[in-house]
Amino acid sequence: MKLVAVSAGLNTPSSTRLLAGRLADAVRDELAGQDHTAEVEVIELRALAVAIANNLVTGFPPPQLAGAIEAVTSTDGLVAVTPVFSASYSGLFKSFFDLIDPGALTGKPVLIGATGGSPRHSLVLDHALRPLFTYLRTTVLPTGVYAASEDWGSGSDAHTDGLPARIRRAGREMASTLADRAARPAPENDPTPSREKLSDLRFD
Repeated sequence: MKLVAVSAGLNTPSSTRLLAGRLADAVRDELAGQDHTAEVEVIELRALAVAIANNLVTGFPPPQLAGAIEAVTSTDGLVAVTPVFSASYSGLFKSFFDLIDPGALTGKPVLIGATGGSPRHSLVLDHALRPLFTYLRTTVLPTGVYAASEDWGSGSDAHTDGLPARIRRAGREMASTLADRAARPAPENDPTPSREKLSDLRFD
């Protein structure tokens, strides 16, 4: 199965990119434990910033951006991580998802994450990210992961609610969701009569 992680980090190195990668790795590791193989692709919006701006103006995505949009809309599961700007997601993050056709992500499992300098910005998960992906008709997983600067310090794994523990919990949720979907039988063919058979129907 395919897993895409979108990072809106602007710096190099980036804590946002690091969190996106760790969340994707956690999902892949959990799937491996359930005998499923996952292909992971990380999309860094920083490299697409100019293309995103041009697309908003012209309505035409260049090939690299079009490929990123196709990867996001065709993936089995999505990890979406943004830095916190002005108590919300970044403009780059929102601009990218503004380019995705409404309904293209319907029902897709999404694991949300955010990074910021202070723990007090953690509400961005429920006040900004969750409403955005609910509007896009995705299935937002219960556990979102917020990482403040202090969460990256040594010893955080000693706490049951430290960053590594939250990453593992979110990874388990996404892996279970993807595994359950993979186990479902394929949908039956559309029962609507074919054009050829309509002539045989009687409407009395």
